[in-house]
Amino acid sequence: MALLDLTEVSIRFGGVQALLDVSLQVREGEIVGLIGPNGAGKTTLFNCITGVLRPDSGHIAYDGKDLAGVKTHRRARLGMARTFQNLQLFGRMSVLENVMVPIDAFSPGTPVGDAFRLPTARFEERKAEERARALLYFLDLLDVADLQAGDLSVGMQRRLELARALASNPRLLLLDEPAAGLDARETAALADVLFRIREQFKVTMLLVDHDMALVMRACDHIYVLDFGRIISEGPPEDVRDDPEVIQAYLGEVA
Repeated sequence: MALLDLTEVSIRFGGVQALLDVSLQVREGEIVGLIGPNGAGKTTLFNCITGVLRPDSGHIAYDGKDLAGVKTHRRARLGMARTFQNLQLFGRMSVLENVMVPIDAFSPGTPVGDAFRLPTARFEERKAEERARALLYFLDLLDVADLQAGDLSVGMQRRLELARALASNPRLLLLDEPAAGLDARETAALADVLFRIREQFKVTMLLVDHDMALVMRACDHIYVLDFGRIISEGPPEDVRDDPEVIQAYLGEVA
């Protein structure tokens, strides 16, 4: 059974058909790519999956559960985490504090315990810091733990966003343009990071990116969106050579 299963998802904004009968599956343990030209509907699809938008029709199921009516924060509690094309870090907070925020949000603490600094609250805080530091170590960020997030390079900020996403113990990681702003060396390293994350944390991923080198290297299966509909799917080598995909990206068939 697929961990994420979309069936004929459609949504329209006024006269614009943003998505039309989109069906895709992400199986447990896979890294699945979602590619397409600008304006193809990729971010809209992510927003439907995470509950930011409600599709006009179709079904979205996660781990066999229909997500209709499930709020965004509840989807996060079910094991979904997302990174963003535009970095969403707390720039004036430290790197460590950025990772501790989602850990604290998912902790079993109570407002009373936190307010009065009860032993249970202090214990949970120590656990949160230990986990945050472990994630920073895993992503080679521990040396900059005390720096402000806004002072990091773009490459480090991208890794910090991955650390924050992993802090909520997700089963499904939705990656929206994780290579944006990275150079070729950093992008190649990112693919290795994604493989390490899958191996270490047993996380399934749905990846949107324009960097074909990253997508072709990292993904087990790829879906191609164009004008809101799926025009191709399959292993990377099949999608790369699909004439309809070439036409969508280049305007002509090679």
